[in-house]
Amino acid sequence: MENRNDRKSYYKGLLTGVILCVLIIGVLALSGCFLKDYAPSSTGQTTGTGDAVEASDASSSSGDVTDISGRYKEVEKKLNKLHSVLDQYYLDVSDDSDITQDDMVEGIYKGYVDALNEPYTVYYTKEEYDQLQESTSGKYSGIGVVVSQNKETGVITVVRPFEGSPGAEAGILKDDILYKVADKEVTGVDVTEVVTWIKGEEGSTVSIEVYRPSEDKYLTFEVEHKTIEIPMVTSKMLDNNIGYVAVYEFEETTSEQFNQAIDELTAQGMKGLIIDLRDNPGGLVNSATAILDRILSKDQLLVYTVDKNGKKQEEYTEDDETINVPISVLINGNSASASEIVSGCLQDYGKAKLVGTTSFGKGIVQYVLPLGDGSAIKLTSAKYYTPNGRNIHGTGIDPDVEVELNSDSETDTQLEKAQEIVLQEIQAE
Repeated sequence: MENRNDRKSYYKGLLTGVILCVLIIGVLALSGCFLKDYAPSSTGQTTGTGDAVEASDASSSSGDVTDISGRYKEVEKKLNKLHSVLDQYYLDVSDDSDITQDDMVEGIYKGYVDALNEPYTVYYTKEEYDQLQESTSGKYSGIGVVVSQNKETGVITVVRPFEGSPGAEAGILKDDILYKVADKEVTGVDVTEVVTWIKGEEGSTVSIEVYRPSEDKYLTFEVEHKTIEIPMVTSKMLDNNIGYVAVYEFEETTSEQFNQAIDELTAQGMKGLIIDLRDNPGGLVNSATAILDRILSKDQLLVYTVDKNGKKQEEYTEDDETINVPISVLINGNSASASEIVSGCLQDYGKAKLVGTTSFGKGIVQYVLPLGDGSAIKLTSAKYYTPNGRNIHGTGIDPDVEVELNSDSETDTQLEKAQEIVLQEIQAE
């Protein structure tokens, strides 16, 4: 017996077949470029986490696709068969389905890139790319919660609700596990897409359901969207004139905020410094190197990358200004990418003692390439190495002094150890 869904009937006909044929040929042509011959422009900015800005337009890349041209008809035939089966038999049981032909088309793009089975290479729709660019600016309309995804399990966890943010005021806590956003389950969905579900126009609301391990229960929050200006850096003076600077992410405004914090602490008589990179997922590489430029002396190698063709690109300090006080850096298992560039570099030069637990271990960088129609692709383009030639991908950076954070303690045991180390160095001078 034939079952049909009238809501899907508009997919029928010659026009759809032509659209899908053109679409798949375009996708295959693009893939032939970047999988075979494409090398990103050296002027593009790389990022540790894929939260990046524009590089050169991928549509300008050259590539020979004659080797796969024979598959055009085969793929077109299979796609048209799938379309025919869906159109004839698929029953849409959702009460509020709003799937459009554009959604189906975007699904083809996403599926093609997902087939690489590499968690850091992602296709972004126009909406997702707009959100990505917005997130690196440090200001957006959302709920003020930072999340992180385990790439093996697909589980998304709250890393930090910013103080005073709508999310924090609603009751969302660090270590809450996202279960649903707007009634859609999120486990296994790319975190970038989930973030687009969370964000919205100022004044609107979004339903967030979390699992709270500490209480072994599910909680639902209705959170209002507000314009959020994210503080990427916070600072304060601790006892014994030890400055404390927490860096939450490496975005466009981070280095400026870091420099301002250092200037203020120096004016207060700072004798030692603790840089807290715990739970910092990374961000823009040029933001990380700008901070290193402030700490280290001129003409020191900060990091170098090597791409698929063996091309090596080195980054050096350019500023004469340095920070000449004892430094300790706090890291943990969520300190990733650009955080590891900073901590690894300072460890290599003996400029800082690392305290905490082994870092995440993301020793690769990505380019985000606009595709000319508002969409973009983020793709892994190189491995990065610390000044001493260490690639920490999959292994992380071991601290000089390992200290587990005691969750039962009312004090921050890792911070206390860092203070102790810095104070000893101050007294030894």
